[in-house]
Amino acid sequence: MPKVALFNQDGTETGDLELNESVFGIEPNNHVIHEVVLMQRAAKRQGNHAVKNRWEVRGGGRKPWRQKGTGRARQGSIRSPQWVGGGVVFGPTNERNYKYKLPKKVRKLALRSALSSKVKSEDLIVLNNLEFDVPKTKDFIAVLDAFNVQDKVLIVTANSNENVIRSASNLQKVKVISIGEINVLDLVAYDKLVLTKDAAEKAGEVLA
Repeated sequence: MPKVALFNQDGTETGDLELNESVFGIEPNNHVIHEVVLMQRAAKRQGNHAVKNRWEVRGGGRKPWRQKGTGRARQGSIRSPQWVGGGVVFGPTNERNYKYKLPKKVRKLALRSALSSKVKSEDLIVLNNLEFDVPKTKDFIAVLDAFNVQDKVLIVTANSNENVIRSASNLQKVKVISIGEINVLDLVAYDKLVLTKDAAEKAGEVLA
């Protein structure tokens, strides 16, 4: 089983923690991680780009000239696609939905791979606990300084902690989520991962 150091939030080491090998100790599957990142990014696309077809463009309610006898090609509306200012044929509509889903087993494998990758690259920090009496950014910065963390950091707690979330809300390079919100895109986007002991144990149970 992979074993990592366990720290207090003031940076002092309190012992070791054995992590679930099937979640934190597998060989990372980079292809699966890539596929899940693409899926998550696709789900974020709004798909609100749209053009107007000939029936949505304003004007052109009557024929521009009579059907026969003018020597010109017959036309039904100045809003037909061949006219300048006319409708667009087969253009994008706001009904486009980019979302798609990968199998649940694939998504779980990607999560396990991303977590194992953090352990392998030594970018995982496990805290015995993370608590603040009141929301205070200064106290949160002190925790990061205790571990000399200057990169983008993802904080994962076992449950949603309002004081922790509000303490980090003013820090651009920090994101706080609960273990139920953990996802591959965040794990890849942030350089460092900080887990509380409860969150690490819960991840070992849920993702195994």
